[in-house]
Amino acid sequence: MNTSQLSTTSYNIILKMQQQEMDSSAIYARVAQRTIGNNQKILLQLAYDETKHAAVWASYTSKSLKPNRLRVFWISLLTQLLGFTFMVKYLEKGETNGVAIYTKLESEVPAAAQILSDEMEHEKLLMGMLDEERLKYVGAMVLGMNDALVELTGALAGFTFAMQNTRIVALAGLITGISATLSMAASSYLSSKADGNADALKSSLYTGFMYLMTVALMVTPYFIFPNDMAIPALGSMFAIVVAIIFAFNFYISVAKDLPFKQRFTEMLVLCIIVTGVSFAIGSIFKSILGINIG
Repeated sequence: MNTSQLSTTSYNIILKMQQQEMDSSAIYARVAQRTIGNNQKILLQLAYDETKHAAVWASYTSKSLKPNRLRVFWISLLTQLLGFTFMVKYLEKGETNGVAIYTKLESEVPAAAQILSDEMEHEKLLMGMLDEERLKYVGAMVLGMNDALVELTGALAGFTFAMQNTRIVALAGLITGISATLSMAASSYLSSKADGNADALKSSLYTGFMYLMTVALMVTPYFIFPNDMAIPALGSMFAIVVAIIFAFNFYISVAKDLPFKQRFTEMLVLCIIVTGVSFAIGSIFKSILGINIG
């Protein structure tokens, strides 16, 4: 097609989509190199499909584009941390969010509607075939992280006001957190085993790992701030809690196609309530018992 027949706006939109398709193709191909079995075949098919889509857009732009190396590297790196299922759904979500854009293009690019329809249907089927171990244990991961957030947020808030010493609070938090990790992992194992879950041990390990990682992040500010700056350490801890809640719920919302805003709000409000109550309890008992730790 002659590019002069396109408006400047449409041409720029198509050029952007062509670049996105090229980037996605390169990302899928790179991640597929570190994957085996059926998942590798699916990722390679997605890479091939994206290359075809880019070729369609190239027929309108008359340009030959190369993948953005920085974006490919960055998303490939994130994939190692968050998993390839998250990566695929994140990339495809970015493309399908442009439904309104495709609609606008129909008057100048009649094939746009069909391209969108084929792309969404085919890739939806392929994504449904992806099988990633970590997503099987999302429930266990949520259990570990959620319990750590609720229990340790409250405990650290209470310790902070009662003790007013960052190192003592850090020590108390670590002891509480490690003990709770072992207890939670053991309880998760016994519960799963009683339900006849063949992967009870692995499920409990995911629960314990998430609990311990959350504890480590929450206690960190108390090791960084000086002994007499317990309140700033508490504020930093709570900022970390919000960041953890945001990051994990964003991951789950993309990887499992669940609503983000509601889940994020529920967890945040719960942590705020527990923190406030625990802070008040710490203050009351400190006053009643006359404890003053320097």
